[in-house]
Amino acid sequence: ELVDGTLRFSVNTVNTYEIKLFVENTGVTTLLEVCIQPKGINSMSYILITFHSGEQYEIRVKFKSTQVGVYPATVAFEFKPAPTSPPFYIVRFIEAEHRTGLSEELAPVAPFKPCRINSNEPPYVSMDEGDPPPRCIMSTCLLCVIGESKTQEKYNKRFQLLLHLEEVQMHVDIKRYDMEDVPMERDPRNKRFLLLHVPGVAENRPSVLRGDHIWVTKWKERHLNPVPKYKGFVHRVELDPVLLHSSRLLDGFIDKMKFNVEFTVNRLPMRLQHRAVQLAVRHNLQEVLFPTVSKVLAPISMPSLRLFDMKLERNDEQKIAVQNIVAGVSKPAPYLVFGPPGTGKTVTIVEAIKQLERTLTSTHILACAPSNSASDLLCEKVLEHVDPHKVYRLYASSRDPKTIPEDNCNLVDEDFVFPCKEVLMEYKILVTTVVTAGRLVSGGLPKNHFSHIFVDEAGHAVEPETIIGVAGLLGAEEGLLVLAGDPKQLGPILRSPFSKRHGLETSLLERLMKHNPLYQKDGMGKYNSRYVTKLLLNYRSHKDILKIPNELFYEGELVPSADEIATSLYCNWEHLPKRGFPLIFHGVTGKDEREGNSPSFFNRYEIEIVVDYLKKLLQSQGKKGTSRISPKEIGIIAPYRKQVEKIRQAIRQSDKELRNFMNIKELKVGSVEEFQGQERRVIIVSAVRSNGEFIKLDEEFNIGFLKNEKRFNVAMTRAKALLIVVGNPIILKTDKTWGRFLEYCTSESGYRGYDYASVEDAEDVVERLVALSIRSEGRLQYFMC
Repeated sequence: ELVDGTLRFSVNTVNTYEIKLFVENTGVTTLLEVCIQPKGINSMSYILITFHSGEQYEIRVKFKSTQVGVYPATVAFEFKPAPTSPPFYIVRFIEAEHRTGLSEELAPVAPFKPCRINSNEPPYVSMDEGDPPPRCIMSTCLLCVIGESKTQEKYNKRFQLLLHLEEVQMHVDIKRYDMEDVPMERDPRNKRFLLLHVPGVAENRPSVLRGDHIWVTKWKERHLNPVPKYKGFVHRVELDPVLLHSSRLLDGFIDKMKFNVEFTVNRLPMRLQHRAVQLAVRHNLQEVLFPTVSKVLAPISMPSLRLFDMKLERNDEQKIAVQNIVAGVSKPAPYLVFGPPGTGKTVTIVEAIKQLERTLTSTHILACAPSNSASDLLCEKVLEHVDPHKVYRLYASSRDPKTIPEDNCNLVDEDFVFPCKEVLMEYKILVTTVVTAGRLVSGGLPKNHFSHIFVDEAGHAVEPETIIGVAGLLGAEEGLLVLAGDPKQLGPILRSPFSKRHGLETSLLERLMKHNPLYQKDGMGKYNSRYVTKLLLNYRSHKDILKIPNELFYEGELVPSADEIATSLYCNWEHLPKRGFPLIFHGVTGKDEREGNSPSFFNRYEIEIVVDYLKKLLQSQGKKGTSRISPKEIGIIAPYRKQVEKIRQAIRQSDKELRNFMNIKELKVGSVEEFQGQERRVIIVSAVRSNGEFIKLDEEFNIGFLKNEKRFNVAMTRAKALLIVVGNPIILKTDKTWGRFLEYCTSESGYRGYDYASVEDAEDVVERLVALSIRSEGRLQYFMC
């Protein structure tokens, strides 16, 4: 078929496939034809033919490939009515697609149509308030004190403006998930609740948490004036269903009744961030947020510590960081633990927390992280050596009680309790998320109560989010703020291109390391350990996997220190292009596709290759010295949500072998963001992008791998023993970072798949054709077949 001037055909066999093109001279002039067929970058073949009026010339195009993908070719014709005449050209573009049954099954289910936000809001709406979940008995002592700031300081006003810009975009984006004409039914377990099925809620698309509210309109009442809207509060979120409660909505309710549904943005995190930047100015945190020098001028004798984790004895950087934190040498400036991938930054700050609890009797510690999973990990590590009665894990009411680790559990009757401040102040260590730490400020805990505040994964949070639990709780002179993270990995996820452009996506950790002299290297290339320690020993990856990220992002300073037996498990895998080199770059020329109203991209030809490698990994268990591997030790990373969905579909539905494999549901397929902070024995990466036209889109909206060094860094540093990358080498080599990685894999004989070295872009071919013209007045024409 002819699509946009390109002759396209598909095959599902490895045999040679042939099509015929016919060129006919329908004019009266005898033409001299040069048929030019590109074979490679440095060679072209041509045939000289005298072409009389009425004559027809047949051209046979043969295609053969053993690998799925999209294969473009260009056939060009140069015509001259006479040897001395100026030439003109006819160019034909041909595209062959090698497909299989799997790629057919993964094809778009509907043509892509950009989502249109409904702007037909009824002019008159009456709203009925629903019933929120019951608040915990003890939560009444946590007062919300959010007031307007009178300060005119630039720090406050700048962040408030950026936060407003971000929130506007959040409200726009959430409208994309609104639903029309959807049924609800009573929950069979409790007739007071209504079940609403929300596709994608398990992946936070949209984000719906316990305590949020959703506006619903009865389908039959949508044309009334005013239109009645009912506010339903979310009482529980499950895999797909959301449980709502609204007393008025239950009146006259019949199962399968239809509704229009509007999702809303939870403003609490934004309100807490606004308050934090106000309090930062009010409580004069200048020396914490913009430090100039340590006030501890006299030399400090480092404490002699008896380490809980004896492995730190063999790691000088970790040991120095712990000693400096305990000694408080940076005060009032924050102490930074710069932890590249696999270097043990969480282990380091947990050791510091334990040492402070043991050595300083008056200490009170607040340990935070942006996510619940990171906060849970902090708590679990601390509890390994600290009396549980001294540690309290504070949860938000939006957290599902079923997801809480037993060791961290502080539930009462399967619900959360928020102790009053007097009870909270009795604990030596409080662990929570950076947002939930705002409850401590609201609850009136006095400033200076916490001697130390730790923020792990500090690079993941925007600056106002990081200081939610700092502003109002940390004394500028007496307390110590410790930030741990890696500014070279992914930062916070933002919606608004304006807020990104003007610096909201720069975390406090990254800002200090980039712009504050205290945290930069001196003339000798060393950090001042009084303020920052860079961890150097990588305990995760094989040296060959670590090489390029180390070279590009960490100045070659990382030292491979992982267990050699563990990282060499796949060095003799039978499917490696080169034995002993546990990296594979598999080149595929695929196609960027979208479906329905989803703007997200997928590439089904890359999915075929990913699935093939997954089968080989699971089926070669124990063969030829290869160790057994369970699905949970394999991770598959893709930059686009739709690619993640399609890979899951291929594994769990389309492919019979994988679908029936034991524990296949434990295999994680996710975005780069979902894998940050995690590791797997084997990582497979699908780069997706095969169309250069969309690279600018990726850059503008901060998606995809191209033009995003941090996303590349995270993806390439998750693997311990084997890294497989599937992507289009022609597109990826145009990016400086990816080009270096591709060059590395090729030079080490780790490349296989599409022979990109002999490829020439169609546009380059046409330019060369024009350059071949003897006279400059040659003209270029495109004709539809």
